[in-house]
Amino acid sequence: MTITEIQTLLSTNPLLALAAAALAGLLVFLIARYILARGLVYLTRRSTNKTDDIVVAHLHPFRLAWLAPLIVIYVLADLAPEYQTVIERTALFFIVWVSAITINSILDAANEIYEKGKNYSGVSIEGYLDIAKLLILLVGVILSISIISGQSPLVLLTGLGALTAVLLLIFHDTLLAFVASIQLSTNDLVKEGDWLEVPGYDADGTVVNMSLHTIKIQNGDKTITVIPTHKMIETAYKNLRGMHESGGRRIKRSIDIDLRSIRFCYQELLEKLGKIDLIRDYVAQRLAKTEAFRQTIAGAIDSPLDVPQVTNLEIYRAYIRAYLKSRSDIHQEGFTFVVRDRAPGPEGLPIELYVFTKSTTFVEYEEIQAEVFNHLLAVVDYFGLHLFQQPTGLDFTRWAEAGRV
Repeated sequence: MTITEIQTLLSTNPLLALAAAALAGLLVFLIARYILARGLVYLTRRSTNKTDDIVVAHLHPFRLAWLAPLIVIYVLADLAPEYQTVIERTALFFIVWVSAITINSILDAANEIYEKGKNYSGVSIEGYLDIAKLLILLVGVILSISIISGQSPLVLLTGLGALTAVLLLIFHDTLLAFVASIQLSTNDLVKEGDWLEVPGYDADGTVVNMSLHTIKIQNGDKTITVIPTHKMIETAYKNLRGMHESGGRRIKRSIDIDLRSIRFCYQELLEKLGKIDLIRDYVAQRLAKTEAFRQTIAGAIDSPLDVPQVTNLEIYRAYIRAYLKSRSDIHQEGFTFVVRDRAPGPEGLPIELYVFTKSTTFVEYEEIQAEVFNHLLAVVDYFGLHLFQQPTGLDFTRWAEAGRV
């Protein structure tokens, strides 16, 4: 039987033509799925390149294989003239949506490849890709309506002008999120990997994902907080990226000294404190200054206040500075380094440390801070000072036993 005779037979027998088209489509599908798709997956698994693994994983070759029989059915639709229009429209409808889903999957693969690249700096492009995916889906909807109705897509697009207000209302949040994503990226305000503190949403953690509509933050307790992207433009938050990039993390904490323990250092106490290596030179200078003043005014000293005095708190503050400067994990230059007295209050006189550690990681920072204050709290008594602490039940018990209350 010649090809012409086969064509004549199929044209006069629609059911036979449909069966032939279905058989051809099935054959092409089997080839595409079990040979081409499976072969592609096999080659990808044997490859050492990770990029093709990502592409194939998102591409879903077995799903993509459906395009082959759909195209064959669309091409052979004229074999059954009575059903040609229905067959073509049905095939085109599925071709459009398989293609749209595949393109969106490729965009997901592009995003993953970008984020896993060596030069990835945390600037997310997922928001822009989400916009592209929305546009692809919108095109799919328009083409689907065009296929079903038989109208040109241009006619439908012309009619969308009257629906602009409705579309703006429907995509209101999407447009806000898109504008917010541009502002966040352009001004480099937030990127993946940043540590954010957002009190308004009770969020305090690392940005793990930035998409068009949401920013996902993993808090320190491993919980997840999701914040609408457009809210980041109008919500107050703190980004700790600057601290990490600077290489220094601030210690700002006080030691409360009991006001009643602050006194002048007499000769015996100065000699005792002068044996501390960290402040030996400082104490020696103060002793020399006092002695020089005594020789200047000779016997005109009627009161201890006639001679320059140094308090035990001043010596303690000098010791704190010397101790901090002796630590290699504290920045000595380029960062604020202050040990100061704050205004006295009901809880005594606060001695505040305002310095920066060289480590910015949370655990190392807390360990350094703990070491510093454990040491400084332990040596307070050596300077004749006392820490202020609110009295507890045990304190009242001891006072009662001592007959003081």
